[in-house]
Amino acid sequence: MNTYQIEITDTFGGEANYSWAKRFTVFANTYRGAINKVSRQTGYSFRKEWDSGDCVRYNAVHACVCAFLEEV
Repeated sequence: MNTYQIEITDTFGGEANYSWAKRFTVFANTYRGAINKVSRQTGYSFRKEWDSGDCVRYNAVHACVCAFLEEV
């Protein structure tokens, strides 16, 4: 199992806004497994936006919210 740090924040014009932020530490095998665990807790449905190798961004479906994942 890997450890992931997840940061969820609001967006404005498609960019992360940070007027509020929630942070989670999750243990999972993959990035998708980590975002699924956070999805269950927050109620948001996420789709992958981009992957830079060390950071992955997911956007919430039907909400102005995004999540950034990093493996620790």
